[in-house]
Amino acid sequence: MSDDGFYKNLLDSFFDGVYFADPERRITYWNKGAEKLAGFPASQMVGTHCWDNQLMHVDAARTQLCAGGCPLAATIEDGRPREAEVFMRHQLGHRVPVSLRVSPVRNGDGQITGAVGVFSDNSAKKAAQDKIVQLEGLALLDPLTGVGNRRNIEIRLHASLAAFRRYGWAFGVLSLDVDLLKKVNDTAGHEAGDQVLRMVARTLAASLRPMDSFGRWGGEEFVAVLTNTTEDGLRVVAERCRRLVEQSALEAGPGRIRVTISVGGSMARAGDTPETLIDRADRLMCRAKTGGRNRVEFEEPAGARQ
Repeated sequence: MSDDGFYKNLLDSFFDGVYFADPERRITYWNKGAEKLAGFPASQMVGTHCWDNQLMHVDAARTQLCAGGCPLAATIEDGRPREAEVFMRHQLGHRVPVSLRVSPVRNGDGQITGAVGVFSDNSAKKAAQDKIVQLEGLALLDPLTGVGNRRNIEIRLHASLAAFRRYGWAFGVLSLDVDLLKKVNDTAGHEAGDQVLRMVARTLAASLRPMDSFGRWGGEEFVAVLTNTTEDGLRVVAERCRRLVEQSALEAGPGRIRVTISVGGSMARAGDTPETLIDRADRLMCRAKTGGRNRVEFEEPAGARQ
């Protein structure tokens, strides 16, 4: 295989969209990732100019970037890399939020011969940002960690239980508690303890789906409400949360702080209230702590319960 073929196959294996443009902003390459994210095949994109406005890029203020303020044109002009959060038109007509990064392409003499653009689906990030704005407006945000607060989780629990009773939509709850946070406060100080809480909160929030709800229940305890899931799905998420926190580390002062979490999980049952569901998950979380910490505990299978 030629070098060109090797690199083309390599770029086509990316999930991100990758395209090249010449100094006239004519698209000369459009990878498979770009085809999937934008819906336009390479046959419809290669040879067109970005100012043909096929993708109709707009920013959050709905400014048409291809008509003015184009990151690609600016990078070809001054050679400076750029990043932008934009909305791209899909071939089916709907808008897709993407993160766009543009870098210059230079020849052996250092002259700019075009630019490369890389874009990735930003839907999850956009949904998370929208949720934060919404929570701030409703006073449902925990000021220390930046995730939902207890009131936010209580509202979500009531709504999920109502949907469960009316439509049978299954959901589950995770109680997640930071292990030995008092030891961090005693040895590294309360500011380090607060930083640990923020680190854990961000790690857990990134482990969940945009449709799930997550917040700080109080102290070092967090609660996640997972909609449209099964007990197996709840277990998978709980274990992912545990592993990701275990693998996180905070650089604080001269050392590195690592913590773990203990997790209890329970699916909603007929007759549950928010209090009984949380209490059950809490008891299982406490069982994880007494069992050695850095563990996940669930109820016994329904058939095994008396």
